[in-house]
Amino acid sequence: MASIPGNVLERGDATLHQRFRHDVLAGLAQERKAIPARWFYDRRGSELFEDITRLPEYYPTRAEMEILRRSSGDIAKAVGRGRTVIEFGAGSAAKTPLLLDAIDPAAYVAIDISGEFLRESCAALGERYPGLPILPVEADFTRAVDLPAAIAGRERLGFFPGSTIGNLAPDAAVDLLRAMRTTLGDGGMLLIGMDRIKAPEVLLAAYDDAAGVTAEFNLNLAHRINRELDGTIPVDSLRHRAVWNEERARIEMHLEARRDIAFQVGGRRFAMAAGETIHTENSHKYDDRSAATLLLASGWQPLQAYSDGEDRFMAVLAKAMALRITP
Repeated sequence: MASIPGNVLERGDATLHQRFRHDVLAGLAQERKAIPARWFYDRRGSELFEDITRLPEYYPTRAEMEILRRSSGDIAKAVGRGRTVIEFGAGSAAKTPLLLDAIDPAAYVAIDISGEFLRESCAALGERYPGLPILPVEADFTRAVDLPAAIAGRERLGFFPGSTIGNLAPDAAVDLLRAMRTTLGDGGMLLIGMDRIKAPEVLLAAYDDAAGVTAEFNLNLAHRINRELDGTIPVDSLRHRAVWNEERARIEMHLEARRDIAFQVGGRRFAMAAGETIHTENSHKYDDRSAATLLLASGWQPLQAYSDGEDRFMAVLAKAMALRITP
């Protein structure tokens, strides 16, 4: 793996643990229990998500990789060569080579909340690109991230593949995209994946697969709480549920209590009645207009939307808008 002088790896383990604890305790204390989806991704959760991306029902990964293969030339022309690529939520970085090969970047910065998984992914990329400076940053990218000083002054391209932006409610999505605008700076560009609205039966199959991998992924959150926060959640008394919310154009994932249960987390007591759920994920879906509205509200000017052959998914290239006072 090539290095840049001043390479920084932000561990932040204690801070991330504190945020995890806070979000879980606060979410379980609510009348409608909920835990932010970013906490799915411990090592096991990251591995299970990679398994999900290979399922026959889960089309987004295949569709986005098709877009990157088909449109890489157009993207490279629009972006130009020599930018530093900043990938938010890098995970396994499976799609990253398709972009790196196209634009010949000056450096690659991978940001992810799962540090061990992140470092392994970057090591693999380092073997493939021995001359490319690769900098892993373990951080929660939902906030503005302090990047290594060595890339200061370089033009940046943010890469946010998958449909992770859909995990956030619109107000939180705007906050995240504004944080990315701050991280990427003036002149920054962003290539972001967004899942399109489509038939509910297609969406439900993608989030409740026949092999039960998504169910295991969802239930792993409860296992993580038990392991890391001294929890006593009876995981075998929970089940995975995926539902389509037409009004909000989103798939919702829940952990539903099969029976009345009581448990502790972090020394605090909680209870769930049979049928009560912990809301663990939203996956909002977009059309062209709602995608553009979200980006514009966040300080990003959409330049081009690229779609796969079946129009299931889109990758939108956007440019940071000038910061100015508006009416």
